[in-house]
Amino acid sequence: MFLSLLASISAPFGGHSMSFVQRFLFWLLVMGVAGGIAHQSHRLVERHLPDAALLGKDLMIVALVTLLFTPALWLLIRLLALPSAAASPDLWSMARYGTIFASGLIILRRGVLSGNAVEKPPQPRIYKRLPEGFSEQILRLTVRDHSVDVVTDQGVHTIRSRFGDAIDEMSPIAGHCTHRSHWVTEAAIESVERSRGKTHLRLTNGDLIPISRKYRPGLEDAGII
Repeated sequence: MFLSLLASISAPFGGHSMSFVQRFLFWLLVMGVAGGIAHQSHRLVERHLPDAALLGKDLMIVALVTLLFTPALWLLIRLLALPSAAASPDLWSMARYGTIFASGLIILRRGVLSGNAVEKPPQPRIYKRLPEGFSEQILRLTVRDHSVDVVTDQGVHTIRSRFGDAIDEMSPIAGHCTHRSHWVTEAAIESVERSRGKTHLRLTNGDLIPISRKYRPGLEDAGII
């Protein structure tokens, strides 16, 4: 809102033939388009280059915003603000404004906004194998044929992976193998149940997970049973 008001007053690309209200509405539209482009550019970079260096991500976002925002701004000016071809700035000369705008967004995001943001703990690498935006609580991993079932508090997701690799990708979430086919998270363990000489772990979703002799000593050392 503030940037739209500032642009309405300064009229950086002309448009003085328009009333102040018209200029304000025009720049409000421009800022909305710019914000949408910047948001989508950030999502694309985070999705396709999640492990890239921070500087590399920022440069890629600047490039994407410049490439997408510059022609969008030029088109809006031609259609709504300065329809005369002689009065409208050329596309190439406006590229620098797109770059300045994109760079300003990065500085704001990395400076002011990141200073107030709460640092998020690192996510397990296995999340990359799960649906986008995954936010369920993983309770256990179970081998099934040549796949691994990722059992959560909301359902089951099956991934193609070796069991050992799937367990490694759960770090930093703490958990334990109870059986050659089962690995459970510590947070999912609700109780220990013994019956007829066999011991099971009861999970928060009600599942009973067997404990084999091989893994029993490790669970005892960890204070689980």
